[in-house]
Amino acid sequence: MARIDSLNVLLDPSGKMLLAEAYKGVIENVQKSAISTQLKNTDLSGDPQAGTVEAKRFQNAASQSYGTARSGGAGNAVKGKTVTIAIDTDREFVEEIEQKDISLLGVDGLIAKRSANHAQRLTAELDSAFFAVSAYEGVAFTPSVSASTYVDKIEEAVVTLESLKTNYIDGLDRSMLSVVCTPVVYSSIRKYLDTSVHNANVDTAAEQFVRFHGVKVFSSTRLSEGIEFLVMMDGSVAQPVRSTPYAAERIPMSEAFAVEMFFYYGTKAVTPETILYYNPSLTVTSAAGTASGDTKITVSPTKMTGHSYAYKTAASVDIPAYGTTLTGYSTWDGSADITATTGNEIVIVELDADSKVYKTGKATVTSAT
Repeated sequence: MARIDSLNVLLDPSGKMLLAEAYKGVIENVQKSAISTQLKNTDLSGDPQAGTVEAKRFQNAASQSYGTARSGGAGNAVKGKTVTIAIDTDREFVEEIEQKDISLLGVDGLIAKRSANHAQRLTAELDSAFFAVSAYEGVAFTPSVSASTYVDKIEEAVVTLESLKTNYIDGLDRSMLSVVCTPVVYSSIRKYLDTSVHNANVDTAAEQFVRFHGVKVFSSTRLSEGIEFLVMMDGSVAQPVRSTPYAAERIPMSEAFAVEMFFYYGTKAVTPETILYYNPSLTVTSAAGTASGDTKITVSPTKMTGHSYAYKTAASVDIPAYGTTLTGYSTWDGSADITATTGNEIVIVELDADSKVYKTGKATVTSAT
């Protein structure tokens, strides 16, 4: 394509066509590189332009004795529920390009460079939002004490979903499941395959091993902070996206123009019970404190920089869910003794920089007498 070095040419139909082509490339790049596009639910109804779409779930049918419907005069009503996904996240890319830059770089190269970067950032944002909701709305997975490796933990999580039975689900085939893990966890499984006697013929040059025990496996750097892996049914999260193509417009009283793309999306778990997330617990120990009625709490590993602690103690304390905002908890500096009753439970929570639950741990209180 010939170099375009005039702002007037950019704004005529041929220039707009260039922008349209660049935009088409952005969407194609997003579809190719985003892991979430391979996992999300696309069986949706409704008009995204209206601001919401819907996913519908129906209960499994249950057989009855022959003649039941005839004697009752009607068959059973189909039972189900609707999950509404609001397109409530409004985003944009708006960048200014000076005429001087057009003359030096050429619009072809400039648009290509910026559209490629927009594709990367759009991919990152959609992926991060997808996996954040997967953790926030999914179910915390606690492996057994005997599961000492990531291979064992993931296998237990897979079996948990494989055996899941509800009014809507009667077990899940492994071909319907995917594992998304951090590079550290992925590397651990990869090394296991490389060194296992039973898998000595694994091609160590290949980046991906595609499946592990029949389940698709992906490595991602976009899992929410603290989450080491997700095991989820394909289609368990919906993320409709509506976007507006690139437009170029002259910025008043300047020799610059703006390249713009606007996009809108929403993310919601359609089947939250089919998402398991693993967020390692804190190890919390309690010992007699200095003063009567006080307990000395030790937590490992220590909190990350910028994080803080909170605690709650009572006869019984529920573990708060990952990513939630706490109520009824007290702040703790990580070293001071805590007044608590011997035999009660105490939950220590590490909060992230946004005061959301990051990690949790529980212990039985031992206080000084």
